[in-house]
Amino acid sequence: MTLYVDPPAWPGHGRLWSHLVSDASYDELHAFAARLGLSRRAFDGDHYDLPEDRYTDAVAAGAVEVGSREVVRLLRESGLRRPKGLRARRG
Repeated sequence: MTLYVDPPAWPGHGRLWSHLVSDASYDELHAFAARLGLSRRAFDGDHYDLPEDRYTDAVAAGAVEVGSREVVRLLRESGLRRPKGLRARRG
């Protein structure tokens, strides 16, 4: 089980955000996010939006730090990438 997180670089709502993804399954992603205490509302179709103040928590819990391009590559190669227009907030 490997989860990945990119650096907090995405602005929104007055803060920076990271993306938390799995390269294996949404179930694994949801379970990891639940252990971090993230709301299911933070799930955006194929990733969780992670606020910058939770980044170190995700890494401490075992998420591997990668660049933003690597996040997209991992999602595509795993078959878990959902195009932005087709993302539904479900898993």
